[in-house]
Amino acid sequence: MIDLQNVNLTLGGRPVLRDISLTLTQRRIAIVGSNGSGKSSFARLLNGLHLPTDGQVLVDGLNSRSHGRKIRKNVGFVFQNPDNQIVFPIVEEDVAFGLKHLGLSADEREAKVVDILKRYDLIGLRHQPSHTLSGGQKQLLAISGVLVMDPRYVVFDEPTTLLDLRNKLKVKQAIASLGQTAIVVTHDLDLVADFDRVIVFEDGRVFADDEPNKALRRYLEAMQDA
Repeated sequence: MIDLQNVNLTLGGRPVLRDISLTLTQRRIAIVGSNGSGKSSFARLLNGLHLPTDGQVLVDGLNSRSHGRKIRKNVGFVFQNPDNQIVFPIVEEDVAFGLKHLGLSADEREAKVVDILKRYDLIGLRHQPSHTLSGGQKQLLAISGVLVMDPRYVVFDEPTTLLDLRNKLKVKQAIASLGQTAIVVTHDLDLVADFDRVIVFEDGRVFADDEPNKALRRYLEAMQDA
């Protein structure tokens, strides 16, 4: 469970989030809102990339202020642009990087890398330079690099924004197949139509919080009135 209690966030002297109190327990949660509404900053609070100015963020009871390393192990984060996340030149090296710090044997690391690359149809590219992959393959590689670490939660920040329709469908299928809790920041409303919960942000506050059809209807109505 991720619990935010009376959270405010100020960045660069500007209030970004105001009085956020939410408990996240559902398996598929979407975060939507207009540009500048605070949704991406909210996502970064969930694994300690941002710390609240006031209030607290608890992940399975751990406070992000004092247990940042443990929280980042339990809350994986997939960035909008996979080029910001892929750090090694060869596909299998990038996936294996984080495993080196877990005390696993070479055989155990190899098995985990092979398993995750097979899951996302990247096994045939394991020796290929990362920069030669397509946009969709890069996004799947970024997802693989997070999931190979077995986090309990995975936060996605606009995972389909840079992709064409075919690759959007691949990423949608990847999210749908996760065993972990997925929290997805997105403008792609089709992506989240079958989610358990949609939280809409506007001007740094929670504007709507409901099942998808109700929350998205309120969001679209507000967009029309703006």
